[in-house]
Parts: sequence; C-alpha cells; structure tokens
Amino acid sequence: ADEMLMQPDCIVCILRMALASIRKLDLTEDHVRRLYEQILKMDGFRENAWERTSPEVIELVMKTISSDLNDPDPFYHEKRKLNQAMAALYPFFEELVKKAPDPLYMAIKLAIIGNAIDFMLPQGTEDVENIIHDKLKVKLEDAAYDDLRHAILDARQIVYFTDNAGEIVFDKLLVATLRRFCNPDIVFVVRNWPTLNDATLSEAQQIELGKTAPVLANGIDGPLPGTILRRCSKEIRERVNQADLIISKGGGNFDCLEEELPQINTKVSFLLLSKCEPYNLFFNTDLYQPIIANYFSEG
Repeated sequence: ADEMLMQPDCIVCILRMALASIRKLDLTEDHVRRLYEQILKMDGFRENAWERTSPEVIELVMKTISSDLNDPDPFYHEKRKLNQAMAALYPFFEELVKKAPDPLYMAIKLAIIGNAIDFMLPQGTEDVENIIHDKLKVKLEDAAYDDLRHAILDARQIVYFTDNAGEIVFDKLLVATLRRFCNPDIVFVVRNWPTLNDATLSEAQQIELGKTAPVLANGIDGPLPGTILRRCSKEIRERVNQADLIISKGGGNFDCLEEELPQINTKVSFLLLSKCEPYNLFFNTDLYQPIIANYFSEG
C-alpha cells in the first residue's frame, strides 16, 4: 500500500511543523530564517519525495535542526513540560477511568485523545486540557473497540509502541487499567534518538513509566519520529514476532508500520487521532476524530 507515503499535503504540514518547533527554541529571527532556509533546501522535499514516508522526511528535518544547533535533543525542555503538565492531571484521568461504566473503554479513549499532545498540531499544546474535555464526548467505533478489547484480553504478550511526551502519561494509565482485567507480558517501546517531542527513555523515566511495564528503546539509529521495524534492534523485532498484539500510538508509527504490515504476522491495533486530510480520506472520518484501526487477519 502506498497510501501512507508522502503526499503533497505532508510537505506543507512538515514545513509548518518545522517552523512552529524552531520558534519554540528561543532563536533570533535571523537564525530562524537561516535554519528554515536549510530545511527548504533538503532533498526530502525535492528528490523522490513521494517514495518516502513523512516520518523519514521529518528525520531529515530533525538532523538539520540538531546539527545547526549542535544539540541532539533540542526539545528536551519542551518534553519535560508536557510530561509534567500531564502527570499533574494523572489523578483526574485515573478517576475518570475508575468511575467509568467500562474502565477499559475510557482508558483507551483517553490514550487516543492523548495523541493530541503533538507538535504536528497547528495550535500546539496550549489548550490540551480543553481538547481532552471536548473530545471525551466523542464515541469510539463499537466494533473496532470490541475487537481490540478481545485482543487485549486474549493476549499473552503485547508490544506497545509509544509516541509523544505527555501522551505517555495516558499510555501508562491504559496499561495500568488493562492490568486490572488481565496480566499479559507487556513492554513499552520508546524512541532511541530524540526527535520532536517524542518520548525517549529519558521522558519515560521522568514519569516512571517503567513501574507499569518495562520500557525499551527501539534501537533505530537516527531521529525518526516513527517505527520502521527493519531499522529496529534485533530484540524489538523478536518481541514483535513473538507478540500476540501490537498496540501502536500516533501518526508517525502508523505511517511507517502500515507500510510493513505484510511482513508483520501478528495483530496490530493503531490508536491515533485523525489529524490531516490524507488521514480523513484514508480512515473515512472527520478531523481530530479518535481512530482504532485494527489489522487482525486470522492466522
């Protein structure tokens, strides 16, 4: 499937995201222009753009930003802030889950809504709390939720690919919640290299994610804001092969893993918000709707 390779929409989106993230870095306007100029000249927008996934182009953007600033983790403080803000709200979210008629449903819904904490969003993360309150009214697709719930309850081994800092607070809550109903062998996988506001081992430690389940870095050599299994460590690939279920958070993981689905012979459930026109078309949904996309072939 080529649906999730770069589309013209992606170029506009990546350039907007690049600008918004550079502006968070407290640089002079002159520096912003020089850095942006380097990004505009990148091959990713000119040569063979349509043969890559969007995360692979963002990887090039991140390399450009990091090398210009001589900083491997330019958004470190931003990520700390997101984690702190969401961790402070954890008791509130936990209460919502505990009081819910179906706690697992609520925990999955919150985990998907948590995907709003993203640099790719035009308005940034200022009003995350409002977004979350607003989105709580939205319903998940019943059939997709039921399939996922059964897959979780049946699974002996789950690999959970995380996405952003802040968002991982909701992933922690989801895994803590599903442990009340079943006790699979579960691992979280985070980014190996810092990229955008994605979670690495450092952000996982900050919110003590490891107290809920072991946390592994994906082993990918580069600031890729997604998961390409053939670039992951042998350990991650083996765990994926042995798993009964893969839970994959966010758009970057979806863009990459969707391309590799033919090679993955286990159940994969993608949890994300539909954040762009290509997604709206692909999933046949409206903007910012929660998505559960299950790829569960019998076998």
